[in-house]
Amino acid sequence: MTPASTTVEAADDTAPRRGIAHALQAMRAIVMRELIKFSQQTGRLVSALVRPLLWLAVFAAGFRNVFGVAIVEPYDTYIPYDVYIAPGLVGMVLLFNGMQSSLAMVYDREMGLMRLLLTAPLPRAWLLFCKLCATALLSVLQALAFIVVAMLVGTDLPLFSLAGLHALLALVCGALMLGALGLLLSVYIKQLENFAGTMNFVIFPMYFMSTALYPLWKLQESGAEWVYQLARFNPFTHAVEWIRFALYGKDPGAAPWVVLGCLFVFFFVACWGYDPQRGFGGLTKRGGPP
Repeated sequence: MTPASTTVEAADDTAPRRGIAHALQAMRAIVMRELIKFSQQTGRLVSALVRPLLWLAVFAAGFRNVFGVAIVEPYDTYIPYDVYIAPGLVGMVLLFNGMQSSLAMVYDREMGLMRLLLTAPLPRAWLLFCKLCATALLSVLQALAFIVVAMLVGTDLPLFSLAGLHALLALVCGALMLGALGLLLSVYIKQLENFAGTMNFVIFPMYFMSTALYPLWKLQESGAEWVYQLARFNPFTHAVEWIRFALYGKDPGAAPWVVLGCLFVFFFVACWGYDPQRGFGGLTKRGGPP
């Protein structure tokens, strides 16, 4: 074997490793950028905690005796209303941060930062996946901070068990799904001013037409059949139910498959939309890569 052939073989062996190292370095850079930016926005963390805590302290106290929660799965006994809505409020943290990431993507696009990111010598899907991982990490950290504060104010949650690990997995997957939804919405939101419409037509319907605040059987029992059907097919419902059932070590049924399926669909369509050669051309209209 000649020295030249040995050099070529060595280069072929190290090329994939350099590619993997480059991809991981890009992920680290994107995630660290988001973490550093978040650490400089203390108001963002405070608002992320105040919103669900206000619901927990005021809404749960005011409606404690109005919405009686019967003994239904995943509970083995009667529970206070604040315990019931706690997983829904965790989902609220994930949902609002996922939509906040959509706003940040639109801002980065208008400022030209997305142009720099998406022209990096890496697959576009990988760069968007790195952005999604950064969003999910921030969502999980904020959700865990809320859980700690909720337990300090007296909400009893069975976290310290093996079921808690399953709940953490559900939390991460829910954060990824809602982050992918935010990524998808950022394809269509052309201006920062349009974000208020997103709040009205995406966030609030997803939250209120779900099991975050009341069980599905309550909706059906009250005769609100159309709300019941919308809540059944709402991906946010399945994210909340997966967390709720996982906390108590019960089988979440089809919820994990719905969450993972929606995660794949949202992310795939977002990647399609961010490719001006194949997608919807959203980026070519306003500040995107040529």
